[in-house]
Amino acid sequence: MFFPEAQVRVWLCTQPTDMRKSYDGLSSLVRNVLHENPTSGHLFVFINRKRTQMKVLYFDRSGYCVWSKRLEQGRFQARTSEHGKVALDWTQLKLILEGIALKNTRQYKRFRYPEQAQ
Repeated sequence: MFFPEAQVRVWLCTQPTDMRKSYDGLSSLVRNVLHENPTSGHLFVFINRKRTQMKVLYFDRSGYCVWSKRLEQGRFQARTSEHGKVALDWTQLKLILEGIALKNTRQYKRFRYPEQAQ
């Protein structure tokens, strides 16, 4: 499992994704669908139509990395959006990976460092 730094953002692509895509295909989806920079170091999460497979694309200091998970049973429960992407935090990504539906959970307010202007 990978452990991102605190300032790394997580973007979930809400459109179903063809899981045959690898580094180049996923990075082009990041540019054209999510309108983000794939070399920013942020995590980009893609789920297939059946919601049984997930791929995470990220760029570390030396190149692209793809992390993949396929469920043997059940489905990933993730939010949808008309905008094509949803911002998640690291905890929400872990909940999706563990099969916990985010819409049924309540998150209480916690201290956060102010986000830096980009």
